[in-house]
Amino acid sequence: MNLITGATGLLGSHIAVKLREAGQDVRALVRTESDTGLLDTLGVEKAVGDITDRDSVARAMDGVQNVYHVAARVGDWGPWPEFVSVTIDGTRNMVAAAAGAGVKRFLHISSISAYGHPDGAGLVLDESAPLGFNLHKWSYYSRAKVEAENIVWAANEKGDLPVTVIRPSWLYGERDRASMPRLIRAIKAGKAKLVGDGTNRLNLTYAGNEADGCILAAEASKAAGEAYNLCNDGAITQAEYLNKIADQIGAKPITKKVPYKIAYKAAFLMELFGHMFGRKTPPLVTRYSVWLIGRKVFFSTEKIERELGYKPAIGYDEGIARAVKWAMEHRVVASNQ
Repeated sequence: MNLITGATGLLGSHIAVKLREAGQDVRALVRTESDTGLLDTLGVEKAVGDITDRDSVARAMDGVQNVYHVAARVGDWGPWPEFVSVTIDGTRNMVAAAAGAGVKRFLHISSISAYGHPDGAGLVLDESAPLGFNLHKWSYYSRAKVEAENIVWAANEKGDLPVTVIRPSWLYGERDRASMPRLIRAIKAGKAKLVGDGTNRLNLTYAGNEADGCILAAEASKAAGEAYNLCNDGAITQAEYLNKIADQIGAKPITKKVPYKIAYKAAFLMELFGHMFGRKTPPLVTRYSVWLIGRKVFFSTEKIERELGYKPAIGYDEGIARAVKWAMEHRVVASNQ
């Protein structure tokens, strides 16, 4: 039995699809208010609960061999206690329950954001890079990811739990209700701009490819105790990505540009005022979003390719076409999600 947290989200749903296609049994830890329509069609067993609830987590672990811990507090805005409760304490609950249940492999979804915010032209980082470098004052998402990894690695080092850590980056695909819809809206309205000159390589991954890599790592004996960057499907620049989306929706190419430093400083001021006035919704732009799309640092996937033979099955053209089609057909582009 495989247990997935975050199975109604982007990556978790793709992992569920892939496992069920392979004929494997899947259980999903889902909250009472979650939309489980896809999981129901897949024949996924549902365990009602929440990673913040120790008892429900313990019940969900019964008979589980592999855990895919995907759930976390996502986004780069919100109060720190929420990141602590969900990402940090939730991971602690999952690790304790998995260790107690004798789980064979605990696959933890971290993020390359756990490295902090390094940057620099020509800088390429692998899994040996330190975590938590140059974190911003309000880098709650990244800080929480670092703390969650520390919990997982501590259990691995004690011999309590066989662990594998996956560090994704920017994910897109079907059931992306966040970044792709926002990009489509901005491009359609003619408001999209390149951050910098647009020639920087993005760490960008189709969620179906990410799911393939996660399953490969969870089932490979040599991956126990290892961390893997699983954060790109090859070479694509910022300008190429945005213009592939523009082409899919019949919009004009994006040519407007804003210097990286100006965008970064503007984002800081927006964050500052947001925190000063206690805004619950994120500002138009944050430093994290500027760094995500405009950074020049690149994160290598050579280790997972070399050790596990990982290769992305879906290229950018096909993946972007699928993601845009899903967003348009499900009308998430017209919403405020």
